[in-house]
Amino acid sequence: MKIQNISDVEKFFKVVDECKGTVELVSPEGDRINLKSKLAQYVSMASIFSNGYIKELELIAYDKEDIDRLIKFMYQGE
Repeated sequence: MKIQNISDVEKFFKVVDECKGTVELVSPEGDRINLKSKLAQYVSMASIFSNGYIKELELIAYDKEDIDRLIKFMYQGE
C-alpha cells in the first residue's frame, strides 16, 4: 500500500507502534525495513524524512487490522 502526504511523522510512527503485526517500509530498491524496530524508525527518520514531510511511502502490513489502522491514518490523520 502507498501512504502519501505525511506531515506528522511522529504520529505516523505512533500508529505504526500500535500495529499488532509487522509493518515494513519498501525502499525504491525493493529492500524491506521493519518499521516496528525503533532503530529502523530512527534511521528512516534521518534519511527519508529529513525535511519533516513525507510525500509517499510504500508499506507492507500483514494484519488486516493494521492495514485498516494505516488507511484510517492516511485519510483521517488518526
